[in-house]
Amino acid sequence: MNKHVLQSQIKSTGTAYLLFLFLFGTHYAYLGKWGVQFLFWVTLGGLGFWAFIDLFTISGKVERHNAEIYRQIEKIEKREREDDQARQLAMISAVKGN
Repeated sequence: MNKHVLQSQIKSTGTAYLLFLFLFGTHYAYLGKWGVQFLFWVTLGGLGFWAFIDLFTISGKVERHNAEIYRQIEKIEKREREDDQARQLAMISAVKGN
């Protein structure tokens, strides 16, 4: 996956709270968890209990979502650095060979 696409998937805690409070608890959809979102809606936020717990745990959910994206970006950057090093070594050996 492209690094720029991944960076566009980084989420904001503030936006998640706004969606939770003002748009029918759509914070799970914002994080891309549609199955959990439908379950949240069908159970009416666990009859309020689940919604109450989410009030305190949304920031952790967003942080975990972003941490996974940051890990993927780091893998891509590491691979790019390794490829760049290999290209530089190939160029050096080609120059020395001539």
